[in-house]
Amino acid sequence: MSEFHYDAVLVGAGVMSATLAALLKELDPTLSIAVLERFDTPASESSDAWNNAGTGHAALCELNYTPEKADGSIDVTKALQINESFEVSKQFWAYLVEKGVLPKPEAFINPVPHSSFVRGEENAAYLRKRHAALSAHPLFHGMEYSEDPAKLAEWMPLILDGRDPGEKIAATRTAAGTDVNFGALTRTLLKGLQKQGVTVYIRHDVKGLKRDKQRGGWRLAVQDLDYHTVHKIHAKFVFLGAGGGALPLLQKSGIAEGKGFGGFPVSGQWLVCTNPDLVSRHGAKVYGKASVGAPPMSVPHLDTRVIDGKRALLFGPYAGFSTRFLKRGSLLDLFASLKPDNIWPMIRAGLDNLDLTKYLIGQVLQSQDDRLEALRGFVPRARKEDWKLEVAGQRVQVIKKDAKKGGVLQFGTELVCAGDGTLAALLGASPGASTAVSVMLDIVKKCFPAHQARLAEIIPSYGKSLAQDAALLQTVRERTNRVLKLAA
Repeated sequence: MSEFHYDAVLVGAGVMSATLAALLKELDPTLSIAVLERFDTPASESSDAWNNAGTGHAALCELNYTPEKADGSIDVTKALQINESFEVSKQFWAYLVEKGVLPKPEAFINPVPHSSFVRGEENAAYLRKRHAALSAHPLFHGMEYSEDPAKLAEWMPLILDGRDPGEKIAATRTAAGTDVNFGALTRTLLKGLQKQGVTVYIRHDVKGLKRDKQRGGWRLAVQDLDYHTVHKIHAKFVFLGAGGGALPLLQKSGIAEGKGFGGFPVSGQWLVCTNPDLVSRHGAKVYGKASVGAPPMSVPHLDTRVIDGKRALLFGPYAGFSTRFLKRGSLLDLFASLKPDNIWPMIRAGLDNLDLTKYLIGQVLQSQDDRLEALRGFVPRARKEDWKLEVAGQRVQVIKKDAKKGGVLQFGTELVCAGDGTLAALLGASPGASTAVSVMLDIVKKCFPAHQARLAEIIPSYGKSLAQDAALLQTVRERTNRVLKLAA
């Protein structure tokens, strides 16, 4: 049985591991790094372009990031945080483009306007307040608001075509939105990293994970799925960034910080437009409001995508339930994740989220006509023959202990780090990939504190607040827009 030694082993060849590997190699080129991927291609699960919305989550159009408070005001705290995190990602990508690591930015990021669209006076009143609260902030400069059908027809012609002229509608639009192909970004990054000495193991599955009490760090048992052999790997640091596969590995690690975590899997589906004329007529990402009890990842949206150089048009996602933690995982994943320390938090979270359960059951039972009816809320003239159903990615929402409730279902991402900084795991889902750089910077600070010297060179806003420094924000955006070939 062969044994290998690395400074860092990153489990999962998705955008998170690729981002962390790229950061670490820039900070210390001497680090030996290995990336382990269970499947036959990198970025084949959550990072794949067809398995996520590619939104470049910047809170420009996602209404769930700006909840309305009890007093009627709009809470923009999370929106500011997410927008700034995406600006951090853009700075790192621009740096890598300038270095030649990402030679063609248009291969993974393209300008696509972001819009929010609502129906009814109550929702229009909310959107007006949201626009007023956000557009006053430099991060959201340029956001427009309109209730004029003629203006909305310019922004989103398919959504206005055939709509009742008496219906109350409203929308916002930000021309500076983007579409991101995280799959292409990941594969290009990994290809460049291999030239820098990073080892990428494809079809290698982590079967065991234990602390190495003699040498420090971790011992991993890794199976080569092609040759059915098992290798031993010693790593000073381990990152578990395998999407839904991260939770089982975190449980195997046995670290105290990982106790009590559970996962609730939610699957998704898209309606993909097959009519080239419709695809060419729509040029935006348009987000609506989620149904009562629906998870944030199920906010309905009509998306223009740019995938491998071609435009596509998707509507959804339609949620569903599967006990798999990965799209190509096992039906036993959920049951295998049940442990004595997380059963009670999962029960409590389930009891507090019965509306979500009912919603998912309803989604599973939907017919194609039901899905088409939901689409017609956005595209009134939608025809069944112009759309086909495709399966999207699998997400595992975080369930964690809570002192008051016993357990809570948490939407978003959760970073879990061992106290000694030798292991980090990333759990959860959206906004995920869009904030990858900010999350990986947190790992660098917690687990590689001696490797931070060049961060300000790589990310000019590092250690500063773009939300509070309008001049710095303008400088940063001018550079990233120019380098990434985005609209000013």
